[in-house]
Amino acid sequence: MPRLESCAWSCSCAARGRHNAQLGDAAAGLAAKVGEMLSSSVSSPSLTLVGPGARSPSTASTSATSTTTGSSTLNLSQHLVQRSVVLFVVGAFMALVLNLLQIQRNVTLFPDEVISTLFSSAWWVPPCCGTAAAVVGLLYPCIDSHLGEPHKFKREWASVMRCIAVFVGINHASAKLDFANNVQLSLTLAALSLGLWWTFDRSRSGLGLGITIAFVATLITQFLVYNGVYQYTSPDFLYIRSWLPCIFFSGGVTVGNIGRQLAMGIPEKPHND
Repeated sequence: MPRLESCAWSCSCAARGRHNAQLGDAAAGLAAKVGEMLSSSVSSPSLTLVGPGARSPSTASTSATSTTTGSSTLNLSQHLVQRSVVLFVVGAFMALVLNLLQIQRNVTLFPDEVISTLFSSAWWVPPCCGTAAAVVGLLYPCIDSHLGEPHKFKREWASVMRCIAVFVGINHASAKLDFANNVQLSLTLAALSLGLWWTFDRSRSGLGLGITIAFVATLITQFLVYNGVYQYTSPDFLYIRSWLPCIFFSGGVTVGNIGRQLAMGIPEKPHND
């Protein structure tokens, strides 16, 4: 009997040992699986934190995009204001110089009560011409971007300065040259103006805008002269000189080139048909 009891006791101990070994193996396997799950979760890029202060990747990217967009919009606005100020100053200065030349040659006559003793010109001429220059200078690159035809012909400041010099020469010729009649002078200035466009522009948008500017400015000038704001000596085109549209055309092309050069730092907008 003792031998049977010892045998039974040894069998039960062996069975208990095997059961404990199986439990240990199962626990070790479960621990290994839990460790693999935790390591894969930590290394996964799609893990999102849950909590009151947690931010998802989509929210972070959206906020970063909005911040970048806001800063770029601010930079574009500042650049637009700077270009407008430069164009206004250039237009006002050129109006003072060129209008003074016309007055000295008695081509343009202003009433005595509106003549400024400092600049020998009407007070409203510089701000009006400066505003027109700002509008035209901003319009040229906008039209180029809208048409999907960025202007890249002679895009350097040396070319722009030569264009300004030619425009001043055309305006000087309108006051200095003496022809038998105004028609001959008008044809000469028209050829010079087209030559200025061909030399420094050569774009369809520049030609179209120059013609439009000349037409609109001529109508405004006719209206001002008709209402007695000022007058021209020897008018041969209703109330003005027939060569005045040529001056407006060449001036529009010149200011347009200045505006395009100032806008070179802005990325081109792709055109979508």
